[in-house]
Amino acid sequence: MKKVILDAVDIRILSAVQQHGQISKSRLSELVSLSPTPCWIRLDKLKKAGLIKGYRGDIAVDKILDLTKVFVTVSLKAHNRSNFERFEKRILSVDEIVECSATGGGSDYVMKVISYTLSDFQHLMEQLLDEEIGIDRYVIYVVTREVKSTSLSLSKLMDSKRASSE
Repeated sequence: MKKVILDAVDIRILSAVQQHGQISKSRLSELVSLSPTPCWIRLDKLKKAGLIKGYRGDIAVDKILDLTKVFVTVSLKAHNRSNFERFEKRILSVDEIVECSATGGGSDYVMKVISYTLSDFQHLMEQLLDEEIGIDRYVIYVVTREVKSTSLSLSKLMDSKRASSE
């Protein structure tokens, strides 16, 4: 995948969008110290390059409902393209699975699952096993409390990259 080259202004724009979401042209230009029109042109370029995947509110769902969060590692029975595709296609359709990453090492996937109760989670896992989507084994880790959940700081990441390349 071709990497996009960013300058300091692009990074400031992306950092502002990451921190504030959709904001006005004038507020964004204030935050990045660039006049509104060039700022908006750059933002549009960054959007067209696919660097901004979307805007969303970070809702404190735990203040509305008591939910069960579970991390699950999954190993498949067989390791070929069709098995991975079948598993991934099914996982994409399950609303309770809010994150799923293919991994190397001891398991094939790590998933974050949110359900109302541990019993609901177990029912979901039994359903997935019954559907024969290739699961060999899974291990669960029930979240007892969230210690940290943030977005990656783009500006700090880019500063670290610059420092390591010097």
